Amino acid sequence: MIKNQSSGREENREIKVLAQHICMSVLKAQRVIDQIRGRSYEETLMILELMPYRASYPILQLVYSAAANANHNMGLNEADSFISKAEVNRSAIVKKLRPRARGRSYTIKKTTCHITIVLKEKSKSFLDRSI
Repeated sequence: MIKNQSSGREENREIKVLAQHICMSVLKAQRVIDQIRGRSYEETLMILELMPYRASYPILQLVYSAAANANHNMGLNEADSFISKAEVNRSAIVKKLRPRARGRSYTIKKTTCHITIVLKEKSKSFLDRSI
């Protein structure tokens, strides 16, 4: 028999999603991530859909994925969740060679990044205060 023991404090369930080797600069992704950190799920979707930056689309896909995982795996409601942690880290640099004049070559460096988003459920006390 399995008992659920609660010691008076609510459990904070969270979903962590990581996208690796996204082909964009860290600074370009950071500019979008800074806008959504700490916001609710629905507000995040509105912000990301209206932002004119190319970096917002992969981040929007990542937020959708985090919400789907939270709903399917843990049974959390998307409306009661928010972005508790969002960060961008530098990843490997992809180097390509471009042919130039007189048989020389020129290296093209494409930067990549890792994007981590943590979706957390709002606590009951937080929901009561916001009403």
